[in-house]
Amino acid sequence: MMNTLQVALGDRSYPIYIGENLLVEQDLFTPHIHGKEVLIVTNETVAPLYLESLKSTLTDYRVEVAILPDGEQYKTLEVMQRIFDRLLENKMSRKVTIIALGGGVIGDMAGFAAACYQRGVPFIQVPTTLLSQVDSSVGGKTAVNHPLGKNMIGAFYQPQCVLADTATLATLDDRQLSSGLAEVIKYGLINDAEFFDWLEQNMSLLVARDPAVLAKAIARSCQDKATVVADDEREQGVRALLNLGHTFGHAIETGYGYGYYLHGEAIAIGMVMAADLSRRMGWLSDDSVARIRAIMLAANLPVTVQGKVTAADFMELMSVDKKVQDGQIRLVLLRDIGQAVICDDYDAQSLAETLAAFTSDN
Repeated sequence: MMNTLQVALGDRSYPIYIGENLLVEQDLFTPHIHGKEVLIVTNETVAPLYLESLKSTLTDYRVEVAILPDGEQYKTLEVMQRIFDRLLENKMSRKVTIIALGGGVIGDMAGFAAACYQRGVPFIQVPTTLLSQVDSSVGGKTAVNHPLGKNMIGAFYQPQCVLADTATLATLDDRQLSSGLAEVIKYGLINDAEFFDWLEQNMSLLVARDPAVLAKAIARSCQDKATVVADDEREQGVRALLNLGHTFGHAIETGYGYGYYLHGEAIAIGMVMAADLSRRMGWLSDDSVARIRAIMLAANLPVTVQGKVTAADFMELMSVDKKVQDGQIRLVLLRDIGQAVICDDYDAQSLAETLAAFTSDN
């Protein structure tokens, strides 16, 4: 059974297909490939699992492949050059469609390459991790990392469609599954308290990979994100709420080295830090903070960092962030579970206390 959602962006609207074994459904791809050339971008982990299946679906096209190394540490301009190398070596035209087959790193890099090649060619997202299915594949954010900051070089560039084949989650390791669950939990915290309650009740089934429960969580997450993106495509307002935990989390990823913490793990810690700061500012109750910590632990996610980064390090890393405006770090905090707010007038002393509590200063 397939679920189809829509990201409503006028003439750039596109569908999200969610279901099992979509990789072999040629009829889902055909309407979104307008030429006869396809470049599949994937990585060394995903290629042995799903590349041949996808190629066999695309027999009506000239298909070339770019296989990249796997890992956040390879999400760089240098590695992205390999995509351009394959496009140019094969003399692929501006009618080429780039297909991103993989997790969030592949989706971001392939999408950014598509935005740049010949000033923009179509691309399709085929996310194979839970995190990419519920978050990074939807909304058109594409980017690479810089040693000084995560996702600082990129573009807003929407895909033609997203095909989330839930059967690919069977080959996902437990740590990657949990990383994706962090982004699922995020939607409940931001503006969907009912979903958060449901997640608390069903987290053991999600961790156990119950297919029906996973499918429901993916669909609800995608719907929540699609609604926000339709209201604010380029993050001028409400879309910034999707960054709950991300300013802290990106600082963790940069400070510890890309790949030390998975993205979802860093965001989980970041959301707990945001909850802690919200409590110190008198917005969030002790009970709510305890619930947030408990659901992260139930999802097998970390809730604190292990040494190394100091509070001063954190402040320096957070100052190099896309959400900084006029030198002011903007944070997404919680008035309540399901009620996130964008805040640039937080109490500096409370922030210092939160950083001290979560770093090697403690």
